[in-house]
Amino acid sequence: MLPDTNLSPDPRAGYTLPVFACASAIAALQKLIAPDQTLDTVEVNLINPERTASIPVEQVAQLPDGSALAITRSDPGDNLDLTRHTPIWAVVSWGSARQPDRIRLEGGEGVGKLENQGDRPAIYAYAQQVMQANLEPLLPPDKSLQVTIILPEGRSLALRTSNAAFGVVDGLSLLGTSGISEPLSAPGQLEAFRQNVREQAQQFDTLVFCVGENGLQRALTLGIAAERRVKTGNWLGPLLIEAALCGVQGILLLGYHGKLIKLAGGIFHTHHYVADGRQEILSAIAAAQGLPTADVQQLLAAATVEAGLTHLRQLDQAQSQDWVQRIYQPLVERIDQRAIAYIQANADRSITVGAAVFDRQREIVAQSDRATTLLQALLVSC
Repeated sequence: MLPDTNLSPDPRAGYTLPVFACASAIAALQKLIAPDQTLDTVEVNLINPERTASIPVEQVAQLPDGSALAITRSDPGDNLDLTRHTPIWAVVSWGSARQPDRIRLEGGEGVGKLENQGDRPAIYAYAQQVMQANLEPLLPPDKSLQVTIILPEGRSLALRTSNAAFGVVDGLSLLGTSGISEPLSAPGQLEAFRQNVREQAQQFDTLVFCVGENGLQRALTLGIAAERRVKTGNWLGPLLIEAALCGVQGILLLGYHGKLIKLAGGIFHTHHYVADGRQEILSAIAAAQGLPTADVQQLLAAATVEAGLTHLRQLDQAQSQDWVQRIYQPLVERIDQRAIAYIQANADRSITVGAAVFDRQREIVAQSDRATTLLQALLVSC
């Protein structure tokens, strides 16, 4: 069963996608070994943390070709997570004698491919480790195993993420370093984020708001001291206000352009469940800067803002233009203006906010004049 916090008002944790994929594989293997048994749940050793989870099994069956199929359903807890209730299939069959590994793990339909790594399946280290740890003890000594994970809704769900911007195409990733899905995006978790800002504000008058893990890592490579960083999740608006009320004088916003662009449109909770409008914002700023109508329409129709940025770069290369700078510089300046106005309206405080945005390779695309000033001051203080 899932972690239970019924005795507490705190948001409920759940499990990450690799745990449910592993549970499906365990159930399918058990069906392969003992076809007559009935399975309602399986036990999964999470490895990280060191505990066991009981995962409900929705369906399990033998298939005509001798393999077995099992289905579980994702429950990420009280997270705003698009994988909630999505089915996770595992098809398990005995491996061949020539198979180099005892357990061969493959990605089927809906599992993303890493386009920069030869289209290998986006099944990361933790998913592989949890599979090995749980399936190996069940495997008869003279057998090897082939496991194929299928996410029937993965391809369509991936269109609502930024996966493609970071090289994952055609599906979702089996990503994570832990089996527990902490409810970082649940409303009840906001207080923890605020508390973190309060603690940082007691030490520094200038902070770096990092949107996601990519922002945290990029801050380090820029030379920013680790203790200045604040991981914001999607709660940018409330945390900007909290920082202002705590007396912070300057905030550098550092994040992927596909997230921070929302602030240029006045969207201060960046989760896609709340609002999107990324292509619309990029297109509007591009039109205001004089980009030809046909190219504006292409930005608007782009699958992602990363694709829109690629189109602008191609225009620059083909026409010796500077559309990226001409569009993205006003964009980051607009992020500053909207953030400063938001703080003034909601906290009655005047502080400096500067935005720097990067692309899928974590290369800075543009940074505002305020961001440049803040970054210089941050580097001097290190």
